[in-house]
Amino acid sequence: MNTIKTLLVLVAILTLNACATTAKFPVSNLVPAADITAKKKTDSHNNITLEITAQNLASPDRLNPSGNNYSVWIVTKEHGTKNVGRLTVKNGKKSTFKTVTPFDFNELFITVENQGDLKTPTGREISRTKI
Repeated sequence: MNTIKTLLVLVAILTLNACATTAKFPVSNLVPAADITAKKKTDSHNNITLEITAQNLASPDRLNPSGNNYSVWIVTKEHGTKNVGRLTVKNGKKSTFKTVTPFDFNELFITVENQGDLKTPTGREISRTKI
């Protein structure tokens, strides 16, 4: 009986993970050591959850030209480009970002910016991927 319960739990976990889409960002010319991945999934309210994990990402103030933050942008199907937040680098080893948005999207990118609340990207693009 316990093995059946365990098997059902494993199937449920695999099913939930199968609903998520994962994309790997290509190597960036500005931060070539960075390894960045994104995960997109739809929650029970039809909102989109976006999770980004970056390893070995340099602090934005160490880039040339430097910036104050990394901004995360989505390209929506109906509403154009949207700023969904800032990817904070606490240490270069691993940085994470998570947000929920009502907008569906098929592309996202990261820029280095001097401000975090921009409506349109003005800084240099770090990397872009389709998801």
